[in-house]
Amino acid sequence: QVQLVESGGGLVRPGGSLRLSCAASGTIVTVRDMSWYRQAPGKQRDLVATITRGGNTNYADSVRDRFTISRDNAKNTIYLQMNSLKPEDTAVYYCYARILTGPTTYLIEDDYWGQGTQVTVSS
Repeated sequence: QVQLVESGGGLVRPGGSLRLSCAASGTIVTVRDMSWYRQAPGKQRDLVATITRGGNTNYADSVRDRFTISRDNAKNTIYLQMNSLKPEDTAVYYCYARILTGPTTYLIEDDYWGQGTQVTVSS
C-alpha cells in the first residue's frame, strides 16, 4: 500500500508565496518521476512541473521562472515553491508519482496520486 500526502496549500494574496510538500510512504522500493498537477474548477487537470529521480526538471510555460520543484529522495518527498502567485494559479494541486513497490519477489510499478491541496490566490 502506497500513500501520497500533500500539505502546504492555503489562501494567499497576489504576489505572495506558498510551498507545497508531498510525501510518499508505504512498501516503496524506488520512487521514479514525481510531478505536480493542478485542476481549476471546470477545467482539466494540467501538468505544472516534473522532477526525475536524478533531479532533472520540466515546467509548464505558465509557471516557469515563478515555481520551483525539488525533491528529497531520502524522504521520498517533493516540494513546490510557488512565488509571485497570480489569481489564475488558483486550483487544487495534486501530487503524482511513479513508484516501484515490493516485496522484491513481486515488484510492481504503478502510478499514484495524492488527495489534492487547495491553493487560492485572491485579494
